[in-house]
Formats: sequence, C-alpha cells, structure tokens
Amino acid sequence: MQARLDFFNNPVAAKIFKHLSAAGAALKDAGLPDSTRELVLLRASQINGCGFCVDMHTKEALHAGETGQRLHLVAAWREATVFTDAERAALELTEQGTRLADGAGGVPDEVWERAAKHFTEDQLVALISSIAVINAFNRFNVIVQQPAGWYQVGQKL
Repeated sequence: MQARLDFFNNPVAAKIFKHLSAAGAALKDAGLPDSTRELVLLRASQINGCGFCVDMHTKEALHAGETGQRLHLVAAWREATVFTDAERAALELTEQGTRLADGAGGVPDEVWERAAKHFTEDQLVALISSIAVINAFNRFNVIVQQPAGWYQVGQKL
C-alpha cells in the first residue's frame, strides 16, 4: 500500500505539520499525565480508523512504559477494570469529542462534568487540544491512506 500523497516530503504539508506538531508539543507542559494523553490519542485514532496513528501511539505508549494489557483494552475501556476513573473520564470525553456528528448538541454536560471532576482547567485544555490535534492528524492520514506499520519510536515526522 502506498499513500495517495507524500505528506512527509511536501513543503506545504511540512509547514502544516510543523504547526500541528508544535501544538501537540505545547500540551506536554499542561500537567496532563503522559499515560492519559497516549490513551486519548490511541482511542481517537481507533475511532477514526487511522492505522498509522494507532501504530504510532501504541509504540510510543509501550516505549513510555504503558502495558500491553491496557493498550489492548482501550477499545473496550468501559468493560475493562484496568483504567482509573480519571482515565475513563478522559476516554469518554475523547469519544464524545471525536464523534461530534453522532451527538445532537455536542458533548453532553455529564461527560464534561465527569472530566472536570478529575482534571484542572489547564489539564482540560490539554485534553481537549489533544483530542482536536489527533483528530486533525487522523483525518490527514485516513484521507491520503497513509500505510501503517513502519513507524519507529521517537521518529520525528
């Protein structure tokens, strides 16, 4: 499989990805736990069917110390006992924020309140921003059919 377009060697795409990557990097200073952030990135990528991002964030999470068991259960987090209440709230917000078109009226107040119960305002900004940025990357990769499996941990794209 080959991508429809080579985003990694296109100068316009490079400018866009530079800014999206900078936004993602800025989130690391907001106090959202790295493990929560990786779970969020993985879940949104699963929902959007972005194989490239699922591959990337699974590998990055494993490298950062996340367990295979938890990563395997992200897609079924509601039935899994391995996630904290805060992680569950973040995953729920991720699903609602990623599936905006499926809801009538956006993210329900109850979902927001569960997340706000576990995270500070800065962490909520980081959480929302992580959801937005990964959804943007997912859409780029799905639209161009970016193949998955070749990503290496720490690779700068």
